[in-house]
Amino acid sequence: MAITRRSLLKGSAVAAAALPVSAMAAAAAAPPVERLPIWPGPPPGGAGLRVRDEVVKRSPGGPADDIAWPHVATPMLNVVRAATPNGGAILYVPGGGYARVAVGREGSGIARAFAARGYMVFELLYRLPHDGWAAGPDAPLQDAQRAMRLIRASAGTWGIDPARIAAIGFSAGGHLTARLASRSALRTYDPVDAADAHSARPAVAGLFFPVITMAEPAAHAHSKRELLGTDARPERVARFSAERHLPPDMPPTFVAHAANDKVVSPANSLTMFAALQAARIPSELHIFETGGHGLPLREKGEEHPWPALFERFAGRHGL
Repeated sequence: MAITRRSLLKGSAVAAAALPVSAMAAAAAAPPVERLPIWPGPPPGGAGLRVRDEVVKRSPGGPADDIAWPHVATPMLNVVRAATPNGGAILYVPGGGYARVAVGREGSGIARAFAARGYMVFELLYRLPHDGWAAGPDAPLQDAQRAMRLIRASAGTWGIDPARIAAIGFSAGGHLTARLASRSALRTYDPVDAADAHSARPAVAGLFFPVITMAEPAAHAHSKRELLGTDARPERVARFSAERHLPPDMPPTFVAHAANDKVVSPANSLTMFAALQAARIPSELHIFETGGHGLPLREKGEEHPWPALFERFAGRHGL
């Protein structure tokens, strides 16, 4: 599922309002969002498919850029530049329950909030399993791996440190981010150019109200159905449960959820944190009392603590 309306529908205005005056000025001075495809040609595994990019409004009366993509033929990055860069970058992976990708074209409020903090932010529009790609449930992972490699390969162009690239994911995007972090070395596609020689491993991972496990009873039914289809054999459930088989080089990982999330059970975050601790991966968990399926940038007129908490954790680990 997607980030709640509290954090995205208000867009850049909400992000700016959550920041001090200096950060608001930086956000206002930021260049327009750039968009670029992540593959030099057609994405892998699409032979014979007739997938077309399709956009729908997330709510009839919502802002023009409050959109989602139920079909993605051209995986893209939105590049949200920092007005005052600090050399760090973030790959932002939105949610949508693997049924759609909830990201606009103009930069989300959360992306602009982190850009105002000095980070170059790259929002990922990724492909969906239901469109029939040859890689099936690994098609989104192909795009996430390619995006990370492309960002790292072009670090000099963007003015960022290739060692200071984090990945943050929300809801089903949290599942994809967790898989990117734990399966960065998994070869999901054949290299297509020099960018694919670079590592797909993020320096730090942030998982926010994430879908994690495909196992009952905590599995998010909608994401599980979209990802696995009708084939939910135990071995497939295990393979696509993000808490399973964490490698020793799993990046330091920050996990956050709201206790009153009625869409994705907080048990997902608890399960992931337990797995991270068992694997001795540097990790931090925050369960907030309220927030529902999403963590807002502001709450009751005050800046919500989660961006600063993530930034502090990530800063300790190289971002």
